[in-house]
Amino acid sequence: MKNNTKIPTYFWGLSVFFLLWNIMGVASFFMHIFISEASLASLPVAEQELYNSYPMWTNVAFGFAVLGGFIGSIGLLRKRKWAKMAFIISLGAIVPQMIHNVFLANSIEVYGLGSVVMPLFVVVFGVFLVWFSGFCIGKKWLK
Repeated sequence: MKNNTKIPTYFWGLSVFFLLWNIMGVASFFMHIFISEASLASLPVAEQELYNSYPMWTNVAFGFAVLGGFIGSIGLLRKRKWAKMAFIISLGAIVPQMIHNVFLANSIEVYGLGSVVMPLFVVVFGVFLVWFSGFCIGKKWLK
């Protein structure tokens, strides 16, 4: 028996948007992890110190966050229920990473209050993706 549930256009638009968002996250992760010594040395001293102050667990959390978001976005586009679990894993990594970045690291002192904007977007989008994937499951758009 075939499921003929019509999926609205906004589902596809949001799914593509969040795939692109998460691809940017993956790119950011790799640029962060594989920054060259020359690139790091070209940063202002305060930024170098901030970069070097992050504990390893924040890099691991960053990796889980972006990989979970990327895989979840692929799952949405493939209309798979497991996308929600990928987004839950991503959000579970986002929260401690962003708490560290905003409240424990001195990023506000280095970059100013603007350094709170991107972490806020990341958390809001992470929560939205968990909710949206659950909403899509409820609508039977995901199998």
